[in-house]
This record gives sequence, structure tokens and C-alpha cells, in this order.
Amino acid sequence: MIDQKNAAIAAFALRLSLGVMYLAHSIILKYMTFTLVGTAQFFESLGLPAALAYLTFAAEALGGVALVVGFKSRLVSLALIPVLLGAFWVHAGNGWVFSAANGGWEYPLFLIVASGIVALLGNGAFAIESAFGKSAQPVRA
Repeated sequence: MIDQKNAAIAAFALRLSLGVMYLAHSIILKYMTFTLVGTAQFFESLGLPAALAYLTFAAEALGGVALVVGFKSRLVSLALIPVLLGAFWVHAGNGWVFSAANGGWEYPLFLIVASGIVALLGNGAFAIESAFGKSAQPVRA
């Protein structure tokens, strides 16, 4: 039998940490460190349209906020998986370890799995949706 209270707290912890990671990658990395123009140039160097960099930034920033506050976590987590698949593609040729030159693929893969788990669990505890009368509890098996 699953302890539902602990499961809700665990889902919250995963949702919160994933949301903070998305915010860090969008705000700190893409906006503050590389700048949006620099990020767009990097995307272009990969053969991707520059506009995709701005869409990626927006998806990560808005998705990160939604996850942190617990708004539509299942949907947001699923919607962000394509962004992570793009990151996986970028780093796939660099080897396993993310500390390798240009980063490895294990971190994006881990985040894909974590996003999938949040999509399965839902908001967990302390979600803004619970203030609107929606269940913040994970789905029971």
C-alpha cells in the first residue's frame, strides 16, 4: 500500500525541482548567461531556426513557473518533453557524461524521464490547482 501523504509530498518535490531546473535553464542560462541572441545563434549553428531558441526559452520559462506553482503539471511536463528531446539530440554525439566537452546526453535523458514521471504523478501537494478545488493528489493505482 502506498502512503498517499508521502506520495503527494514526493510528487511535489519532483515537480518543484523540475520547475526550478527549467527556470534555471531558461532565465539563468539562455537569458542571462548566453543571452537570447546568443542562444538563437547557437540554435542556428546547429541548423535550427533562430526562432526556435526564443520558443524554447519561452516554453522553459513558462513551463518552469507552471511546475513550481503546480498548475497543469501533467500537461506542462508532457509539453516540455519535446524540448528535452531537442536537448538530447544536441548532446547525443558528445558521449555519456554531461561534464564532457559540450555536455553529454544522460542529463537530458534523465530530465525526459523525470518529466514523464511528473506527468504520471500530477501536481502532488501544495499545488495552486488545489486552491481551485482540483485534486493535488497523485493518481491511485
